[in-house]
Amino acid sequence: MTHYDLLLIGTGSGNSLPGPEFADQTIALVEKGVFGGTCLNVGCIPTKMFTYTAEVAGTPATAARYGVDETLNGVDWPAIRDRIFGRIDPIAQGGEEYRTSHPDNENLTVYRGVGRFTGPKTLVVETGNGEEEITADRVVIAAGSRPIIPDVEGLAEARPQTSDSIMRLEELPASLIILGSGYIAAEMAHIFSSLGTEVALVARSERMLRHHDREIGETYTRLASEHYTVELGLAATKVTRDETGAVTLEGTQGGAEKTIVADDILVAVGRVSNADQLGVTQAGIGTREDGRVSVDEYQRVLDPSGAVLDGVWALGDVSSQYQLKHVANKELKTVRHNLLHPDQMIATDHRFVPSAVFGHPQIATVGLTEEEAREAGYDVVIGRQEYADIAYGWAMEDTTGYAKIIAEKGTTKILGAHIIGPQAPTLIQILIQAMSTGQTADDIAATQYWIHPGMPELVENALLQITG
Repeated sequence: MTHYDLLLIGTGSGNSLPGPEFADQTIALVEKGVFGGTCLNVGCIPTKMFTYTAEVAGTPATAARYGVDETLNGVDWPAIRDRIFGRIDPIAQGGEEYRTSHPDNENLTVYRGVGRFTGPKTLVVETGNGEEEITADRVVIAAGSRPIIPDVEGLAEARPQTSDSIMRLEELPASLIILGSGYIAAEMAHIFSSLGTEVALVARSERMLRHHDREIGETYTRLASEHYTVELGLAATKVTRDETGAVTLEGTQGGAEKTIVADDILVAVGRVSNADQLGVTQAGIGTREDGRVSVDEYQRVLDPSGAVLDGVWALGDVSSQYQLKHVANKELKTVRHNLLHPDQMIATDHRFVPSAVFGHPQIATVGLTEEEAREAGYDVVIGRQEYADIAYGWAMEDTTGYAKIIAEKGTTKILGAHIIGPQAPTLIQILIQAMSTGQTADDIAATQYWIHPGMPELVENALLQITG
């Protein structure tokens, strides 16, 4: 048994915690997979590099509207894949080498293997050399999440692709079934359809992105259906893969049987916390109904009764309802501060968590949907501005995108904002800032210059509809 001052589990956002401030402490860092976590290796960074490539590949399809004659002569999947992971893999490798061999980390020991709690602040790690038991005064759990494989007959046996594997395929499939309709499914459908794959997206619900504002979700579903097949209200009941590798999905849709056949299948129905793989209950750690580690606003881990476990912290997907890198990074800063300043702890501000979908079109959202605002009892006013009605929208010939801002009538307090269209994740940032600093629509609509003609006029004009 080896004892440390600090035990850190996971090298995603958690890998950024050890720094000069902890140089006088002994640290154990446990990682079972690739250094860098989900975002760097199989999540937000490679997917956005792929979606940008998809945008480039999709440009010729709309070039004629500008009087430009363009053609897509073909795509080189291995070249696309290798450009992306040729950038990412060395970063992951470099991160591990830094932690294992750099003089800055002489106080840190890396354990490569699967760790499971056997008691409070006690972890057994299965390494290539057997089992090693680690104890620590303080523990930080940042072990992330993994793709969900739903309980559909034959699905697991059919060896489906997930977001962990789909981007490293040897060949671009001619056809692909995507099971799921959330943001991962939407982005992957955009990527593969733009590169020439025949995509069939299977959604149990009646629209894609059902957790978004209803109008936004309905708009996206309609536009997506123009680029690939979207099967709504289809419940998968069985999946098989034959000796040639082809996949058959069977299900029911509107009371009728439905069958889809493709070269491969991607399961993108969501992700689940890795807490269960750590045996957290053995350490007296409480969990939520969905399996996440229970934490309070200070990122302190709670026991099953809701009491604080002294010296145990958690951050990121393993504990957060927001499976987003920027949230994990924010929670990391909270944990670092509270470890260093236990008498002056800070809470993580989760009031205005934004998110984006890098599909086609792009979506960005923050705060309440229109439905949530009305259900909460607000007297709402909606500012809605089309891209097609601003000058830069004319330049882009965008006829489908819009910004939708929900505010409280009278006070003009911004309750939520939703943008669907080009550069939505960039355009929404001023509204995130306003909500986070307490500025109202009145405060920001007319008190500053808005460059003309520029895309931010989309936001300006939506705000002006609220302020009158």
